[in-house]
Amino acid sequence: MPIKIPNNLPATNILESENIFVIHENRAYTQDIRPLKILILNLMPTKITTETQLLRLLGNSPLQVEVDFIYTASYAPTNTSQEHLIKFYETFEDVKSRNYDGMIITGAPVEQMPFEKVSYWEEFCQIMEWSKKHVYSTFHICWASQAGLYYHYGIPKYDLPQKMFGVFPHQNKLAQPVKLFRGFDDIFYVPHSRHTEVRREDIAKNPNLCILSESDISGVYVVADLIGRQFFITGHSEYDPLSLKAEYDRDVALGLSVNIPDNYYPNDDPTQAPVVLWRSAANLLFSNWLNYYVYQETPFDLAKL
Repeated sequence: MPIKIPNNLPATNILESENIFVIHENRAYTQDIRPLKILILNLMPTKITTETQLLRLLGNSPLQVEVDFIYTASYAPTNTSQEHLIKFYETFEDVKSRNYDGMIITGAPVEQMPFEKVSYWEEFCQIMEWSKKHVYSTFHICWASQAGLYYHYGIPKYDLPQKMFGVFPHQNKLAQPVKLFRGFDDIFYVPHSRHTEVRREDIAKNPNLCILSESDISGVYVVADLIGRQFFITGHSEYDPLSLKAEYDRDVALGLSVNIPDNYYPNDDPTQAPVVLWRSAANLLFSNWLNYYVYQETPFDLAKL
């Protein structure tokens, strides 16, 4: 099944060249089927890149998905043109009367700031509170996972002595099967790029949370509530093959002290092409979330949320 996207979205050509099945909104309106309605709060500065990454994974599903994008009105993005925002994005005020099957909240380059110092924190909290009644299942990524755990459950974050940067092996730590990891290998890989972390001991104290997956190297990866309404993903499964390279090259060009990303370049040689170890796990992660926690659970009439 296709993913339904706005007409003329820049990601369209890239996705179609990769044989990702997309359907334009004009055509979708003629089909007698209710697509899953997914809201994406895109906090990343490179919004078009992040749109493409997420749509690539959402489109690899047997379900039709209809996506709305929003950005924070309390902070004006500087790396995305106003023309693009006006054409393809809305604000929270525009969507707050709607209901959604699912919501994805991206990471943001603000992790080294205290949460309350982030310029759009108040608006972010309003969206978090709204999501509890207007969204069936919410998928928080990287900084959003830390911010969501802090807002909903009071879980703190901690600075790391050095950036967690690379592609690390992970496991499903629970003895019983977890639908989110159905089809996963015993060990699977996930990219991480962050300066802060949440810790197992803080999460374990909360009876309303469960750690679904972690790594001996990069720590906690997936945390969920007990009913599948909230998922907190500390890594970047959505990253494309060159995302870590772009970050590494940027930091080197800025003269910053940065390690070569682990398990990424052959022989840790940045002159060689990166090796992708996480693509299949990323596709399973998003398709399992859409199928088992959104499509299978959300009422057909979203007004009944």
